[in-house]
Formats: sequence, C-alpha cells, structure tokens
Amino acid sequence: EVIGMANYNKNIFVGTGGVKGINESHFIGAAYGMERMMGRADTPLRKLLNYAQDNFCQHLPLLYIQTVIGTNDAGEIVVRGLFIGDDVECFEKACELSLKVNFTVLDEEPDLIVAYLDPEEFHSTWLGNKSVYRTRLLIADGGELIVLAPAVETFGEDKDIDKLIRKYGYRTSAEIMKLVDENEDLRGNLSAAAHLIHGSSENRFKITYCPGKLTQQEIESVGYSYGDLPSMQAQYDPSKLADGWNEVDGRRIYFVRNPALGLWASTHRLP
Repeated sequence: EVIGMANYNKNIFVGTGGVKGINESHFIGAAYGMERMMGRADTPLRKLLNYAQDNFCQHLPLLYIQTVIGTNDAGEIVVRGLFIGDDVECFEKACELSLKVNFTVLDEEPDLIVAYLDPEEFHSTWLGNKSVYRTRLLIADGGELIVLAPAVETFGEDKDIDKLIRKYGYRTSAEIMKLVDENEDLRGNLSAAAHLIHGSSENRFKITYCPGKLTQQEIESVGYSYGDLPSMQAQYDPSKLADGWNEVDGRRIYFVRNPALGLWASTHRLP
C-alpha cells in the first residue's frame, strides 16, 4: 500500500530516513493511489528509491536478502522463496514469485467480504486496516467489507497518530488532501494522512468494523459503520468458514483469514 511491493531499498531509505523519510514516502504513495500500486514492482516511489541507490549508494556494500512467505499445500505458513543479491534483479525475481504465491485474482467480484484480524497480531486499525488495503481491489462497487477485529482497542499505534485518526477520520483522498493543506498538525505527520487515505473506501464500498474493545461511537466517529462482534462472529464464524468462497444464510461471501499474507483483486481492476 506504500510502494507496491515491500522490501529491497525501501528498507534502506525509508528505514534510515527518519520521520521525514517515513512521512513523505508514505504520502507520495497515497497521493499516487494505492489501487494503482499494490502488487506492482514498478511504481513512482520505487523509481525514486532506485534512483537514489544508483546515484548515491554505489560505494556501499549493500546486500539484499528477500524472502517470499506463503502457505504450502498443507496450509502451513512457510518460506516459498529466498533471493539474495546486490541489485534490483533479486527484488524483481522475488516480486515475480510473490505475485504467484501471495496474489489471488478472481473473475467474480464479491458483494460481501469478511476479513478476520488475528487477536495475537492486530490491536489497532493502524495495522488492522490491512483488511481494507489488501481486499479493496476485489470488492464490488457498492459492496461491503466486514472486519472481525476481536482485539482491536485503539486506532493508532502511538498517541499522536491515534489523536489524528480520531480528529480527522478515514476520508476520501480529495478530502484528506484538502485537510493537509488546511491543518498544520496533519501536514506535520504525512504518514498519518496517508493512513487516513489508505483506510477509506473512497465511497466505493461500505466498511463495517466489529471491534472487541472500541465502542460504536468511536468506530462511527472515524467514518466506519459499526458491527457487534459477538453477533457478527456468530453469523460469520472464522472457525467454520473456509478461505475464499462460502455460502452463509443463502448468500455467497468471500472470507479472508489473514489479510496480511496476501493481496486480492478482480481481473478487471488490474492493468
């Protein structure tokens, strides 16, 4: 959602770039549009970082170790590929495998997607919104994403970002761009602004959050619809649903057990 495909020199430049590097890189990606980037190795932000590496880092002994993680035939999470090198080739080869292993492309767009956030891993919408990022290329116009989030108890991972999310909410790109122009606190934390764009459906589909530890008022105040977790989990029981297509109460739904481990898209939303 930030650059198209993770890793490689993003870890060098964004990782060592401090707050400014994190903020500006995230905002560049958000401004360009995540739906134009996700699952793609060649994006505007990646080109900037490749330029920096080619022109300013040739004297450094950089060695990249790229892993591709996915499930095996038994459903276990394993390393599917390991690519080691000192130039863009190892990254591009890792991306090629990742597209095969981590990218699910369907001809049919679900009207309803249910995503589950593992309570051991997801405690905030900052991280939990991978459920939004990773499924948005699949869901139909006018559809609904239901997020089962039993351990989500806050919005941001730190107090400053949590405060900004609560203040501005998840809005469309155009709205957040305008708010950035008008408000110094948001302009001073562009990664938060990027996150607010990433977490919006751009008014294309409905997002219903079912948190274990946030109130209905809190969820609705940031622009999401609220769902009661116990009743939603009774209807869409993660322990009974299969990954992918299911039929629940006579309706076809699509279930995503771990949105952090993949990217889902329909054929007509890809270039």
